[in-house]
Amino acid sequence: MTPPPHRPATGAPAHPTTPPAAATTPPPPPEGGPTGSGAAGTGPGSGGGLARRAGADPLFRLVAHALEAAHGRPPAAVWSAPHAFHLGSPGLVAAAGWPVAAAAAPRDDGMVRLSSLGHPADSCDLPLALSGPAPAAPAWAARPYAVLRALARAGHGLGGSDLHVQGSLTDAAGLATAEPADCAVALAVADVHAPCGTEPDRARLARLLAAAVPDGDDALRRAVLFALPGRALLLGTGPRPHRYSAFDPPASDARLVLVAVRGEPADRAAELARAVELARRAGALSAWPPGPGPARSALVLLPASRLAAVRAAVTEDFRARERPVPRFLNVAVAGAARRED
Repeated sequence: MTPPPHRPATGAPAHPTTPPAAATTPPPPPEGGPTGSGAAGTGPGSGGGLARRAGADPLFRLVAHALEAAHGRPPAAVWSAPHAFHLGSPGLVAAAGWPVAAAAAPRDDGMVRLSSLGHPADSCDLPLALSGPAPAAPAWAARPYAVLRALARAGHGLGGSDLHVQGSLTDAAGLATAEPADCAVALAVADVHAPCGTEPDRARLARLLAAAVPDGDDALRRAVLFALPGRALLLGTGPRPHRYSAFDPPASDARLVLVAVRGEPADRAAELARAVELARRAGALSAWPPGPGPARSALVLLPASRLAAVRAAVTEDFRARERPVPRFLNVAVAGAARRED
């Protein structure tokens, strides 16, 4: 698969073989939502109010309510973290508009209570041990616990936390789910244990996460923490760890679509390659995998005028062969993780 085209900042048309070039002057870091937390979770602007706020996003209302139902008290903060993806060129990443949400409330007894609607029978209460082997826990909770332990060792949340995590995508979509969950958990817990008016230090949290879960994709985590809407991040090192470049398909009358194949795991790679080839023949400009790992999906960039034709070409072929029709999900190039109030 080839890397995506890019609409340069000058507004020139996208070119199917030219990757984004880094902007020389990055915009200011993204805001993480209202700053500060405090331990209370029931006042105006607090995470606890989301559960009963009719106009709030249903996902954030759900995680706020779920934490209260599971642990008997409202959250002090709810954070959302976007899924992220690679753009086919080394060090080039962006965020997508589907969030993972984490609701948290601080404790002072050294315990962590973890729950998720994705694992309703596997909630757990664990001691926050800073050294030695981690306590036995359900498989899903091992990674959040590793994040909480790393935060506590660095002075964030030593007293423990109640935490509920929920995503808006499943693994079937083919986008990495662990990295946005890492960031949502870290930001929520750091927030509820910080002095009121203090914004979590995202750069420090990125370093802590890289050490706590070294098998994760650090580039995706940095996209989750620092992305801007309609921008790609070009990752670097030293005093300028990332720069921004325009990547806004709708601005050049294009669409970015996630094509996710279904069916037997042994067939997915071949079926995905077939779907991508059909999309190209129907007018797609380029396609590339959203990240490492098993082939489940591809990101496809195409002119807006060819979207219906591409969907029809892929759908008709898969139906004719009596294969599960791939899912088409429109991707919005989104901003970074933020507090939801």
